[in-house]
Amino acid sequence: MKREYDFSKAERGKFYKKGATLRLPIYLDAKLQIKVEHLAQNKRRDIGDIVNQLVEKEVEILEGLV
Repeated sequence: MKREYDFSKAERGKFYKKGATLRLPIYLDAKLQIKVEHLAQNKRRDIGDIVNQLVEKEVEILEGLV
């Protein structure tokens, strides 16, 4: 890494997009990912849909405990 960088020609906010949403990358344990992939294949659904359903149900359970 350089000790100093020249930002004299930089443009503030060049990549800023108002209203943009942040999508979190979530990494599953390898064994768990294989199981979820099999579930998705068997149900002919996208793996993202299956993971969202699982997380949604888990959140409902956790909220019920509070």
